[in-house]
This record gives sequence, C-alpha cells and structure tokens, in this order.
Amino acid sequence: MEKQRIAILGGGESGVGAAMLAQKQGFDVFLSDFGKIPTQYKEKLQELNIAFEENTHSQAEILKAVEVIKSPGIPDTAGIIKEIKAKQIPVVSEIEFAKRYTNAKTICITGSNGKTTTTMLTYHILKNAGLNVGLAGNIGHSFAAQVATSDFDWYVLEISSFMLDDMYDFRADIAVLLNITPDHLDRYDYKLGNYAASKMRIAQNQTADDVFIYCADDEETLKVLKDTKLKSKLYPFSIRKKIEQGAYLESNNIHININLNDPFTMSITELALQGKHNIYNSMASGIVAKVLDIRNTSIRESMGDFKNIEHRLEHVAKISGVDYINDSKATNVNSTWYALESVSTDVILIMGGVDKGNDYDMLKDMVRQKVRAIVCLGKDNKRIHEAFEDDVEVIVNTFSAHEAVQIAYHLAKKGNTVLLSPACASFDLFKNYEDRGNQFKAAVKEL
Repeated sequence: MEKQRIAILGGGESGVGAAMLAQKQGFDVFLSDFGKIPTQYKEKLQELNIAFEENTHSQAEILKAVEVIKSPGIPDTAGIIKEIKAKQIPVVSEIEFAKRYTNAKTICITGSNGKTTTTMLTYHILKNAGLNVGLAGNIGHSFAAQVATSDFDWYVLEISSFMLDDMYDFRADIAVLLNITPDHLDRYDYKLGNYAASKMRIAQNQTADDVFIYCADDEETLKVLKDTKLKSKLYPFSIRKKIEQGAYLESNNIHININLNDPFTMSITELALQGKHNIYNSMASGIVAKVLDIRNTSIRESMGDFKNIEHRLEHVAKISGVDYINDSKATNVNSTWYALESVSTDVILIMGGVDKGNDYDMLKDMVRQKVRAIVCLGKDNKRIHEAFEDDVEVIVNTFSAHEAVQIAYHLAKKGNTVLLSPACASFDLFKNYEDRGNQFKAAVKEL
C-alpha cells in the first residue's frame, strides 16, 4: 500500500519536529520552507532521510498531501495556504498533529503576556515535585519531536493564538488563559474580538473532567467568557477580590483554595518573581499545582527558587549605580507596561523596532511617572516620537544595540535603570528578539 503524504510548511523547530513524528507514524513526509532552513534543522532532515526543499514551495509536491502541518508563523492569507484550502486539504498545527499520538495529559497556557514565564514556572513546580513532565509548544523542543522520541506522562505547553487557530480536535486537560490584550491584530483583521475568540479556543473540546483557569480581573477575558459555554471546572484568580474556589491576594499573601481541606498560602515577598503581573503568573501556576495535588511545601519551595528565562526582565549588570535590564522578549505594548510596572526607579527606556499596529496610549501614564528618556532602537521611530513627545523631554534615535546602550549610559544617573523593553518586533535590525537581547547584553558588558 502506498504511504499517505504529509506536507509540512516551515523548517524550524516545530516543522522538523512534526516531520520526525510523521515519519515515525509511517507517512511519506515532504517538508517545504519558503525561506532558508537553519543548518541544524537541515542536518536533522538529512540524517533522517526526510525529503525537503528551501527558498521555494513546489505546489505540485505539497498538493499531493492528505494533510498539511503549517508553522504558526505562516498566515492564512499566504498564497500556498489558499491553494491548499481550495483543494480542501486539511491544514493543522504541529500541536494538533502531535496530540493524536500521545496519551500524555496536557497543561496548556496561553495569554497575550506572561505565558512563557507561567509555562516555565509550572514546569519547574511539576518537575521538582517528581512528575514525569515535558516542556514544549512555543518554548523548548517541539511537542511533536518529544512525542516521537520521549515518553512523558504530562506536558506543559505554551500555546500562542497562531497555534490555536489551527487546532480542532485538540483537548487540553488543564487550560490556562492569563489575559487578553491587543497583540498581533494584523492577523485578526484588526479586531480584538477575533483575537479574543482565538484565545478562547484553548478551552474548546474540554469536558466536565477538565479544568479552565483564568484571570477574574481581565476585562476582555470576562467579556469573551460571557459568550462561551464551558463544560470544564472553572478556577479564577484575582488580586482585587476574594475568590471562593481559585486564588486571590489578601494582605500580601496569595491564597489558593482548590482543596478546601488543604489551602495554600504564601507571602508575595517570598516569591522568586516580583511585580504585580508576576503575582498573577504565580497564582495561575499555583492553581495548576494544587489541581494536581502537589504538596504545599513543594509548591512553596519551587515558587521561591524559580529562575526566570533569558530576555524576560533579565538583570544584566549594575554599572556606576545603574541597573541594566534586558526585556527584549517584550514585543508588544502590554509587555513593556508590565516591565515598567515592575521597576521601582527612574528609567531610561530603550524601545522600538517593527510596530505591529501598536496603540501606545496605555503606556503614557507609566512613561510620565517613570521614564526620564526614551532611546529609540529601530529603522522607523516616527510613531514613538508622536506618541511620547509630550511626556518625555529626551527622545533619541539609534540604529544599533551598541549605539543605544552608549547613549543610555550617558543619559542615566546613579540609581536609574536602563531598560530594554521594545514593545515591538525585532526584524528590522535583528534576526529575532534573542539576537536583539544578546547584542544589548554584549554592549552593556563593553561599558
């Protein structure tokens, strides 16, 4: 019998992982990338004898497929996707495909902000408690590659809205929705409602045995929940009001009441992650841990010794009494708001890059209160100047990380913080946000 073809679009982490799993499941696999495939992934495909092409899409080869797995970065408006859909060939995400071939349970975390930190913290708590757990999704090794090569009982998955758009039968055992704020609106016809509906797909297919965890303080989440019928058990978290079953903040203590006979309490001063937004992230992870009956002492220990990821409010150095913080992962306005909220000193803010239709209004109050100067780092900084010219005395343009750090160094006074938190994508001057963060760190180390 002839093997059925699976075509995979995109030769990055998720694409190559999907190719590995599809090959293991006995499909005829063809991987196509319209750009260049990074060397390490090309070598993996060659080693496994998986057919691939780069810098082109051979339509005839792709359209032989019974199913197409696409990288989350490829929009539905791409010509090749339109051709595939016209032929009524199903298009799914790597996550959707991988879930078919594992019995592991999944904890799926989404939200406009905080999802990487919450995913990492949840994984840290579960691993420390001795669970056989994998980490995948938008972070680490691809879910499909791990399903092909490992045997975990649990996965903690960071899930973006782009992944959710191509998920149909996938079911999350535990779903976490942290918040909904305007991001990637260019992919959603510039409608927040469309983006919110996409985020709610995290809870689709859930049954009464499953759990949905959400922020009771987030207006957009509450709005979209009104129009969604969920079968799962709901556990909200809040820092504004007392929650009967879920998590809340009272006199600087987090309280988690899932198992009412064994409540969890922890002072926010003991949390490894500081700042208001991280109280939310810690609550969400804590609810997951309590749902899984992890011991309070173990949760407390993990929440107290967690180390955050690179490029997310990462302390780089203190030079002449000035702190340098790398928050290059802040690619939207809301992330930058959170970064400013967590810094208690005056700030020299390095921001800019590729603007995804940003609305800077929500930053204005925070900028007025905390920012002494803005150093723009991007090819086109016009919108930043227009947004903040009345709020900040100094706005300077720079075109490299080195130049931005040099200027910030001269603008900063003892006791200030130089914060790279761009609110924009990085593709105008850098390969990606990691490259931007690494160049910033290198420039700080040269001071």
